[in-house]
Amino acid sequence: MKSVSELTDYYYKNLFPTLEKLENDRKNLRYKIALVAFVYTAVCVAIALTLGNFYEFILFAYIALGAVIYKFLVHDYTHEFKISVIKPLVHAIDSTLLYSSKTHVSDYYFEHSELFETADKLSGNDYVKGQIDGINIQFSDLHAQKRQKSSKGRENWSTLFQGLFIVADFNKHFSGKTVILPDTAQNTFGDVIGHWLQSNNMARDELVKMDDPEFEKEFVVYSTNQVEARYILSNSLMKKLLAFKQKSDHQIHISFVGIHIYMAISYNKDLFEPSIFRSLLDYKIAMEYIKTLHLAIGLVEELKLNQKLWSKR
Repeated sequence: MKSVSELTDYYYKNLFPTLEKLENDRKNLRYKIALVAFVYTAVCVAIALTLGNFYEFILFAYIALGAVIYKFLVHDYTHEFKISVIKPLVHAIDSTLLYSSKTHVSDYYFEHSELFETADKLSGNDYVKGQIDGINIQFSDLHAQKRQKSSKGRENWSTLFQGLFIVADFNKHFSGKTVILPDTAQNTFGDVIGHWLQSNNMARDELVKMDDPEFEKEFVVYSTNQVEARYILSNSLMKKLLAFKQKSDHQIHISFVGIHIYMAISYNKDLFEPSIFRSLLDYKIAMEYIKTLHLAIGLVEELKLNQKLWSKR
């Protein structure tokens, strides 16, 4: 697989003419958005002054309609960027990978991962699927939300997860389910109270204590099968997961269910959307796209999933 530096070279050498055109489109779009926003705001203020007592409703309508208008304005530019930049980057890593800008990892895999509650709304995009070193892998941007109602009966939505969701084969069929979550309890409340909270988490299976203190600082493990969990989480794999977490520099959730490893990396933003208010030629912008793709596709190599240390049964 190409390194980050090789992908960076590809980004600037092979895609530069496309990036220059898109950069001009971005500047024109930025001007159009500013103009529309000025006119739209002026109209809404005039309506608010005319109607008088409906400020709360007008503000809600202003924000909701404004979001629709913004999405309409950036739609064509976003689509062109993804087809002209993200898709070639994916194929530069491996030409056999499939890419779709509009679909996402299915609801089935999100629920089957056991990482989060069942989502009432699941959306996403930038779906990649294929094989790396003979291992099936798929991932996408994903936004999972839960519907809630306030005491006044108003409906609102809370985020269960937003970020990169990855599914890969693990060369082993698990009889149990093992889930690895960020260790927020012990980091927040200390070892004694944190451990008590972990042990009494009614939403999860049995707590599994690991013998790697560094791993225990970062993660908490729950499983339906203590023996299998320790069998999966060898000292070598725990070190690889720690290294992967440090490399991603984001909160991660991991599970082993069926024949798959699931990984959810929290980003709290849409990862592969083009920048509207920053230059596409900015090195930092380019590196965000490249490093995220490399991280996801590199999961097979990083965790040595292609080494058949276990046999499926």
